[in-house]
Amino acid sequence: MAELLKRTHYCGDLRIANVDEEVVLNGWVAKQRSLGGLIFADLRDKTGIVQITFDDTISEKVFKRAESLRSEYVIGVRGIVKERSSKNPNIPTGEIEVFAKELLIYNESETPPIYIKDDDNVDDNLRLKYRYLDLRKLKMQENIRFRHKLAKLTRDYFDENGFTEIETPILIKSTPEGARDYLVPSRVNEGRFYALPQSPQLFKQLLMVSGCDRYIQIAKCFRDEDLRADRQPEFTQIDMEMSFVDQDDVIAMQEGFLKRVFKELLDVEIAVPFPRIPFDEAMERYGSDKPDTRFGFELKSLNDVVAGTEFKVFADALAAGGDVRGICIDNASDKFSRKDIDKLTEQAKHYGAKGLVWLRVEENEYKSSVNKFFTQEQLAEIAKVFDAKVNDLILIAADRAKVVFDTLGFLRRHIAGILGLLDDKQFNLLWVTDFPMFEKDDETGELKAMHHPFTHPRTEDIPLLDTAPEKVKAIAYDIVMNGVEVGGGSIRIHEKDLQAKMFKALRLTEEECQEKFGFLLEAFKYGAPPHGGLAYGLDRLVMLLLGEHSIREVIAFPKNQNAQCMVCEAPGVVEEEQLTELGINLR
Repeated sequence: MAELLKRTHYCGDLRIANVDEEVVLNGWVAKQRSLGGLIFADLRDKTGIVQITFDDTISEKVFKRAESLRSEYVIGVRGIVKERSSKNPNIPTGEIEVFAKELLIYNESETPPIYIKDDDNVDDNLRLKYRYLDLRKLKMQENIRFRHKLAKLTRDYFDENGFTEIETPILIKSTPEGARDYLVPSRVNEGRFYALPQSPQLFKQLLMVSGCDRYIQIAKCFRDEDLRADRQPEFTQIDMEMSFVDQDDVIAMQEGFLKRVFKELLDVEIAVPFPRIPFDEAMERYGSDKPDTRFGFELKSLNDVVAGTEFKVFADALAAGGDVRGICIDNASDKFSRKDIDKLTEQAKHYGAKGLVWLRVEENEYKSSVNKFFTQEQLAEIAKVFDAKVNDLILIAADRAKVVFDTLGFLRRHIAGILGLLDDKQFNLLWVTDFPMFEKDDETGELKAMHHPFTHPRTEDIPLLDTAPEKVKAIAYDIVMNGVEVGGGSIRIHEKDLQAKMFKALRLTEEECQEKFGFLLEAFKYGAPPHGGLAYGLDRLVMLLLGEHSIREVIAFPKNQNAQCMVCEAPGVVEEEQLTELGINLR
């Protein structure tokens, strides 16, 4: 075996208390600089960086090796910890250095294609192609270690609360859960396919039927959907289910978990219980079922104020049963030029809006894009709805309710970002409850389950399943932090008759039910307990806790925006022989 210096300490752990100790360190050279009779090398491992000093009192052989060091060489060093004469307050090890006595070069390195430093600003695809180098950065090491700590804390907390960690299958049957499945062809059952799970939903319900009572899993899940900053085709859930519980039980368990996460990982005390906002109220006030409450700009209805207006945009929206609503941006009129508002209007069009109406409150008048349609008195009535003051800016949308909510929900958070109001160190947590059981499919107009068809309706709404299913509310709850959904769940249907009624409301035939969910319905014949659960997006939760803006920053080997692994170049072409074995022909 090659020579090895057995490590005694990690680089980032050394402090002034270690002075005069002999230590052995291993790691990568971050940089080397020579001052004639002195050579300095910054040595890096996963914990941090420490300065190694080579002087001409050591052997000539070791000194020459030190002269040859370059960035990213892999080395081992034996030396004595000394107090530095010129301290570096910017790093935790800045009070000390290690005077080397022995040096081994385990491996040399070519010049890396990316800089190994936190603020390199390199192209994302290049970072992902050389992810094994990108992960050497201290920030990335800290992020991955934080993720590990969260996973460990999760297992500890739920173990202490009577949960059993159980692995559910990865190769399962394709079932409709909202997004496209990733399909895996079966060689031994030609023409048939497995699906990779979008969630362990059905199996965790089967575990409740089996009597496991409390289940937990840190589960890999897969969804073939368009990507964005907080989505990946494969992601990780903290998944759980509990028997003999109601909504309050599930929520209390989660609040205890999150309180512990914040205290142990961030040393932040969060107050419980969290506020609960019904879905309808969240939409009315924030235009979103994921409300960010770190700032104001709440939506206000203008339907009554503008009723009877001759302004065609407002009149047409109201006549079609739509909405006229607005938001008031406090003390910001002078921060948004006409050009800025035009840009906001263009961005609003991505959410279906055909345009925006603006109103500026000035010292002795109101200026608006609709001045010729409204008198100063009428504009004053609109401003009064918002309690608007001088230098406030009001933005108004008029359209179908969904378009208005989506548009203003986007604008309030987008503008808050522009104004610097989104503090990553402020954590506003809340529950959104009482979701609609169903929503209309944009393409077909048919009802579909907003969450999934196993969600239990509110007891008082069960009769509406037959007469007015669009009015049924679900016992469903999402945990929202700073405008991002980090987890969601529901109480499940455990009565087979109610489950059949739910499928009927979705216009599923008995044959379709058996084909898609027969194994679950069969299990329900044998005594299913009342049960409910929740799942967190682990990647998303870590991202928010660390103040990152993409989950790629907290996943070791993420996919890029085209769902490609840049390291191993997946997805790739396979041999014709493999396709033949699977009975597959490509078009």
